Amino acid sequence: MTNYWKFETFRDGLRTVWKEYQVEIMRYLWSLEEGKGAGSGKVWVAANEVLNKRDKSISRASCIFFLDNMVDQGVLAYIKETGKGGWHRIYSPVFDETGFREYLATKIIGKLMKEFSDETRKAIWNLQRGGHKM
Repeated sequence: MTNYWKFETFRDGLRTVWKEYQVEIMRYLWSLEEGKGAGSGKVWVAANEVLNKRDKSISRASCIFFLDNMVDQGVLAYIKETGKGGWHRIYSPVFDETGFREYLATKIIGKLMKEFSDETRKAIWNLQRGGHKM
């Protein structure tokens, strides 16, 4: 299990923590009816439909690795269903997009508070007063 988030401050939005294909995977899952999920094959096809319009694609293995990593991180849940070839995972989001953003902010700020408590409090205080523009 890879239990970390790489936060790239030079990127915008969800790209600060995910690669382009990973954002598309999550957007697809977030677009499903609440309580519904999808298997890796459907997720992979949906992500590639968007990426192919940009002359890009991903492998099915990359899709599966990301889905499983997001399960390990607590961002996705899954149930097992039987189907052609045996058991399959059906993935669904634990959070909607807004909920994920809050989850991520909590993880990042929580770690900063643990490691750099005084500096983080000061930085938050300054940001609330309009200082340290990004």
